[in-house]
Amino acid sequence: MSKTHFYSHLIEIESLVVELDKLELSNKEKEHLANLVDSNLHHTILDAILSELSEEDKQKFMEHLTNDDKEKIWEHLNSKVDKIEEKIKTAAEDIKKKMHEDIKESKGVNKQTS
Repeated sequence: MSKTHFYSHLIEIESLVVELDKLELSNKEKEHLANLVDSNLHHTILDAILSELSEEDKQKFMEHLTNDDKEKIWEHLNSKVDKIEEKIKTAAEDIKKKMHEDIKESKGVNKQTS
């Protein structure tokens, strides 16, 4: 999970990585799951952001995102959405909680099948 997203400074994912490492899986499987975690988190955050923007503002945001211009992304979001960082953190925490539950559940399934 070496990708750096414009919101990476807001979101801690180390706890999920630690839990994935505890699973009895190959490195390739762990890497695949880590990529799924990153993708799921990314889509959840984008959805939370896009739901706050008008059609015109969505287009501008996507343009900045495509250009990977983090400074313009934040200028745009902060000018258009009140407390956007809090909204991103909340969306991320909600999906991370769900992912932790899924990992915990999979550990229980692994123990039952062993």
